[in-house]
Amino acid sequence: MGKCRIPNEAGGPEEAFVPRESPARDGFYAPEESRCFRLLLLGGLFACLGIAVASLCLGSIRFSPLALIRMLAGGGDRVARSILIYARLPRTLAALASGAALSVSGAVLQNVLDNKLASPGIIGVNAGAGLGVTLCLAAGTFSGFAVSCAAFSGSLVTVLMIFLFSYRMNASKTTVILGGVALNAVWNAIAESVTVLDADVGMLSMDFRVGGFSAVSYPRLVPAAVLILAALFVLLTLCSELDITALGDETAMGLGLPVARYRMLFLALAALLSGAAVSFSGLLGFVGLIVPHFVRRFSGSGSGRLLPACAVCGAGFVLLCDLMSRLLFLPYELPVGILMSVAGGPVFLWMLVRKKRGAL
Repeated sequence: MGKCRIPNEAGGPEEAFVPRESPARDGFYAPEESRCFRLLLLGGLFACLGIAVASLCLGSIRFSPLALIRMLAGGGDRVARSILIYARLPRTLAALASGAALSVSGAVLQNVLDNKLASPGIIGVNAGAGLGVTLCLAAGTFSGFAVSCAAFSGSLVTVLMIFLFSYRMNASKTTVILGGVALNAVWNAIAESVTVLDADVGMLSMDFRVGGFSAVSYPRLVPAAVLILAALFVLLTLCSELDITALGDETAMGLGLPVARYRMLFLALAALLSGAAVSFSGLLGFVGLIVPHFVRRFSGSGSGRLLPACAVCGAGFVLLCDLMSRLLFLPYELPVGILMSVAGGPVFLWMLVRKKRGAL
């Protein structure tokens, strides 16, 4: 809450309290919010760089930073360079792209659905993308653009079903979340049925269902990364429209915005981000929930600051989790999806408690 003075009817000033996330504060950021946002963005960028260097250097075989530079330039030991170029580099890039995509997707869904507990992993968007990938594997396609399109299609169907459910039933925020959780269970059950009926698909999708980057290759990463970059670019150019959409239908229509068209566009972009990320990372949970909630406390709710900060912090968070999953139990590796679920579950319960108390 911030205190300001406004004129009363007699012309004299009187004190009033303006909510911290009122439109005035979101449109005209306070100096302390600007400093927090700059520190968060710069700190996140430097953290991403440091974690990326550590991810490339550390593992069962370790490189020094100088050896890393030498191998990236084409020198060094041949075997070590192959490990770096074909194993660690695509894995690092995949973790960065996945973290940015899932966190921004969560922030967009929270704004469009007007619910801070919405995220791709909670309301079934990731599960829909996972079902699309499972069906694609059952059809005999294992990598490339087709897998990304199948994941996008599954996630898009999910977000459209959730939106239509909330719109037609005039559902409350909690009901939307519970409907998404139910849809998540249905999609997972169908995907599990396919893997049980087809043992080969079950073996191929084992790592995918857990979530991780150990099997990432350039043919799987590059098409999805192109889609992620394109979706992020479009969203960053539509931050003002996203903020207006979050104000509600009546206010947005009063400002001249075609609400239905933009809402569908934002839902499609959120589905594209989530589906493209899931196509190579598997079913990673809680990224789209934890990161936007953390970032919003420092950058405010304005999309012009929320989305870039979510992209940077989400990329660093997922890459850090992947690095920890590789190093904690050397020479064994813990799938990063398990580590993120262990960390994300308690955070989600804490957010539910805060929502019940009216803190969210």
